[in-house]
Amino acid sequence: MPGHITVRSIPGRLATGAFILHSGTEKWHLPAERAATLHGMAAGAFPFLSRIPATTFAKLLSASEVATGAALLSPFVRDRLAGAALTAFSGGLLAMYWRTPALRKAGSIWPTPAGLPVSKDVWMLGIGLGLMAGDCCCG
Repeated sequence: MPGHITVRSIPGRLATGAFILHSGTEKWHLPAERAATLHGMAAGAFPFLSRIPATTFAKLLSASEVATGAALLSPFVRDRLAGAALTAFSGGLLAMYWRTPALRKAGSIWPTPAGLPVSKDVWMLGIGLGLMAGDCCCG
């Protein structure tokens, strides 16, 4: 049945789901200073976010991480849907990475030390795309 949960997908779903869920729960009660730092980085990459108060942004980010993590961990959410959520989430993080020059070495895709924590999200993008592809085959 297309889009089902496969045994092969479980390790990636568990690892990314637990990580993202934990990250989201940690952000729910961020101190104002940390929320402002997180918001500033995101607003630097996506200027429209500057209209949202920092604490509201942190709560929205937290909720999106909890929802994404929960979808990945839920046995009732099919691989393709969980993969779409993970792909969208990690794609947003990687777009921020790309739009923030301080996170990359000049003229390069490779991260600076400050960019390493965000650049590693490319692995989540790969897992998300793999979940969406399912059992598709080439040739």
